[in-house]
Amino acid sequence: MGESVLRAGFSEEAPGAEESLSGILRIVEGRPDNLIPLLQRVQRALGYLPEWALLEVSDHLGLPSAKVFGVATFYSQFRLQPIGRHIIRVCRGTACHVRGSNRILKEIQNHLRVLPGETTEDRLFTLETVACFGSCALAPVMVVDDTVHGRMNPSKGLAMLHSLGEEATESSVIEICDSLLTAPGGGPWTMHP
Repeated sequence: MGESVLRAGFSEEAPGAEESLSGILRIVEGRPDNLIPLLQRVQRALGYLPEWALLEVSDHLGLPSAKVFGVATFYSQFRLQPIGRHIIRVCRGTACHVRGSNRILKEIQNHLRVLPGETTEDRLFTLETVACFGSCALAPVMVVDDTVHGRMNPSKGLAMLHSLGEEATESSVIEICDSLLTAPGGGPWTMHP
């Protein structure tokens, strides 16, 4: 079962996802009581828990797939969908709401073309809402990649997204160039018949 499951779900995964999971399964003992720590390691390596990985975990631990899927869907720490490079969280608490967090949220939704809980197609941003961060004195609050930003407004929120997008674009170009330069065959200038 393992090989066909891995191959079937691999098309959208990051390069090396299959090897990452294989490495994790080699070092984590196949006991049922290792389920949650194993899911945590897999998610840390892959960024989320794809179906094919959950099936491999099920096989490795000798647990029914329904049990593994049940645990993965019960705990909010686990994600079954890919997340963006940047997590944008907008507070919906009373103080933030009164001070305009809804306008910030709507502006970000319109700009990214996603709803809360969704990730942009390029996997750059995931948008989430939170009931309260407990930073009411800074309302309205937006948290970007675990950094709290207070006294936000729609234009500040969009400016932050633009700077994160530009930063990601620059790093993506550098990553692509590096991968081409280190590719087997001598790099992008090599002529291929």
